[in-house]
Amino acid sequence: MLPLIDIQTGTTPLIVNVPHDGREVPADINARMTPEALALPDTDWHIRDLYDFAVDLGATVTSARCSRYVVDLNRDPSGKSLYPGADTTEVCPTSTFHQEPLYRDGMDPDAAEVDRRLDRYWHPYHAELARVIAETRERFGAVLLFDAHSIGSVLPRFFEGRLPDFNVGTAEGASADDDLTNRMFNVLDNAPGYTAVLNGRFKGGYITRHYGDPANNIHAVQLEMGQIGYMDEDPPFRFRPDRADAVRPVLTEMLQTGLDWINSRTGA
Repeated sequence: MLPLIDIQTGTTPLIVNVPHDGREVPADINARMTPEALALPDTDWHIRDLYDFAVDLGATVTSARCSRYVVDLNRDPSGKSLYPGADTTEVCPTSTFHQEPLYRDGMDPDAAEVDRRLDRYWHPYHAELARVIAETRERFGAVLLFDAHSIGSVLPRFFEGRLPDFNVGTAEGASADDDLTNRMFNVLDNAPGYTAVLNGRFKGGYITRHYGDPANNIHAVQLEMGQIGYMDEDPPFRFRPDRADAVRPVLTEMLQTGLDWINSRTGA
């Protein structure tokens, strides 16, 4: 069985979670996928590399090993849509963001296979993530769970035109304190040369909505970043150090601002 999650334990109440940069696909699933799917185009490419500075902030970093095509760790396991009425992909996706099939004809996962993947990959990952959150909360008294994502800047399936560079989601304020959110968002919104929106097209996925519990000092914030800000969006999806070096100071200030807010509530 493939390893499910990498955990690098930190020294502060900040957790940076990366659920969609994983690229491992079990052989039995790989054998049924289309050539387009095997390129894993909907990966949150290089997000672990982009946020490599997080360890210098003392963050605990958790990241998935398996591809979102195996199971999407940021979807509700019941299959309930995060955005009722809007197009979205399933907990075990069957198409790419460009609506290309992931599987050869007749080889989509059936309900029984979806359940098996949930049991083998989804639930164990979330059990570990929940443990890390609980232990961090117990250790520090409060937690900032930052869910790090990226996406192609132009995807007609989901939105018109070009997506803002920074898309912050807190489930319309339900997953994090408004003051914390506004302080973090203001860093992005005031960054020269970039655009930002709060609770726009992306309001936070399952992880943000499920774990965010501000009343109990667990604050969850998702950032969906346009990939054009740090990489080439066309295959082979190259990391662009020049773009990454330009945006990292903004991301660093944003996370430090959130961490300072959390520390002010814990007496650190």
